[in-house]
Amino acid sequence: MSFAQPAYLLALLLVPAAVAAYVAFERRRRAAESAFAAPAVFDSVTAARPGWRRHMTIALYAVATVPLIAALARPERTVAVPDERAAIVLAIDRSGSMAATDVAPSRLEAARIAVRAFLAKVPERIEVGLVAYDHTVQTLQSPTGDRARVLEALASIRPRGGTATGEALAVSLASIRARSGEDPAGAIVLLSDGVSTHGREPIAEAREASELGVPVYTVALGTASGTIDVPIRSGGTVTRPVPPDPATLEAIAERSGGLTFAAADARSLSAVYERLGSSVGRREEKRELTAGFAGGALVLLVAGGLLSLHWFRRLP
Repeated sequence: MSFAQPAYLLALLLVPAAVAAYVAFERRRRAAESAFAAPAVFDSVTAARPGWRRHMTIALYAVATVPLIAALARPERTVAVPDERAAIVLAIDRSGSMAATDVAPSRLEAARIAVRAFLAKVPERIEVGLVAYDHTVQTLQSPTGDRARVLEALASIRPRGGTATGEALAVSLASIRARSGEDPAGAIVLLSDGVSTHGREPIAEAREASELGVPVYTVALGTASGTIDVPIRSGGTVTRPVPPDPATLEAIAERSGGLTFAAADARSLSAVYERLGSSVGRREEKRELTAGFAGGALVLLVAGGLLSLHWFRRLP
């Protein structure tokens, strides 16, 4: 929580000063009472005293001044709200290594499941697009609010070819800019399982995304033991390792202002995408709490006044 006009909080120093003044006043009053009659006969010559009730109403008034002063300082808190201008582009690696089965049933199928989890969590007002890439890049769906179209495009992805991560970032960024203009609002969620082998340098594209204020959230999918069987000209296949490249993906996220995740199985991948769906496409907004503080102060003041009227038939 923060305050829009914190200078008013200095008035809180008056509260302990007022309490000290009240205590000093009570001591003087009691001294005057003692001078009026001897302590042994004091009760017989004075009316019934209110005791603690006298202090209760004053205490409520004193406590009420704290939220009242805080209200003058205009308290506020920062909350994450859906950014209706934002567009999110999911960039999915569809290179041949996505056929690896170290993530059951396969890396690509695990990615499909994760995207469905993402779409179920992302706010409905946020538009989502889909880019698929191997050694080339294809925009399967420009940002749209129609989740069914995104899911239909997702179902068409098949693993093949190499990996052009930098090109995928460039196309994803262009898709966001085409929708939002020169001041793009949005984010890119990049899922890849291997080293970039074609096209532009992905770190340079991450820097450009950062300059435009578009964070890239990266997910490294797969395990170090992942392999695929690659056909060879002489017939048959050869087994090749296809480990993920978390270091490059971490660098992309860091340079762009996003976050990076690693997923070695379908369950953790879906968990990552659910988390992203709840956070990506949101912006921080300050909400003022002045009314709540003022309302609390009013309740305390009214309570003190009602008690005083009930006990003493007057306000303090």
